Amino acid sequence: MNYQSVTTQTRDQTRASALVTNKVLRNTYMLLSMTLLFSAVTAGLSMYFNLPYPGMIITLVGYFGLLFLTQALRNSVWGILSVFALTGFMGLTLGPILNSVAHLPNGGQLVMTALGGTGMIFLGLSAYTLTTKKDFSFLAGFLVVGVLVAFLGGIGAAIFHIPALSLAVSAIFVLLMSGMIMFETSNIIHGGETNYIMATVSLYVSLYNLFLSLLQLLMAFAGDRD
Repeated sequence: MNYQSVTTQTRDQTRASALVTNKVLRNTYMLLSMTLLFSAVTAGLSMYFNLPYPGMIITLVGYFGLLFLTQALRNSVWGILSVFALTGFMGLTLGPILNSVAHLPNGGQLVMTALGGTGMIFLGLSAYTLTTKKDFSFLAGFLVVGVLVAFLGGIGAAIFHIPALSLAVSAIFVLLMSGMIMFETSNIIHGGETNYIMATVSLYVSLYNLFLSLLQLLMAFAGDRD
């Protein structure tokens, strides 16, 4: 095999890899957009019917159960239905939280500010990662440990009713979810994640937690001003 044929083969492989990456990225953003819209609809229905918050145990069991189901079905068409089941369920759990915030004097403004902040962070970090094409795979270990610690801290704050700890966990989650957005986007463009269903779930969960964390921080700061 001569040098020219090797070069041609390498170029073809690079082009094929780029096409696969672009397809995964396109499918991920498309599915993410649809699941966010579906989640907003279920959250709206939950608010309209004034559904009660299901509680931490039901929320965790439902979330992890649907997450494992989605992972098991990620290579089939049923995986897409599972993603909608997961994001729809998360929307239902979000509705009661938004209802409680809406009863605050400036509740609507807080929700819209948190929503706008989430969108700006996501668009900014995604654009930065896509433009620079930096590899953020080195964040994997730190993010796993950080999310685990923050998750346990959040449970502790809820059980023992420690507002300061809850606030600290929210601030940490904002940073961790921002890192997750860069990590997952980088993972897609560098070929580390080739399944758009799992990429969608990762980005959706990051956005969901980012929104809730920003909302909690805004509520705390608004309360301090009052």
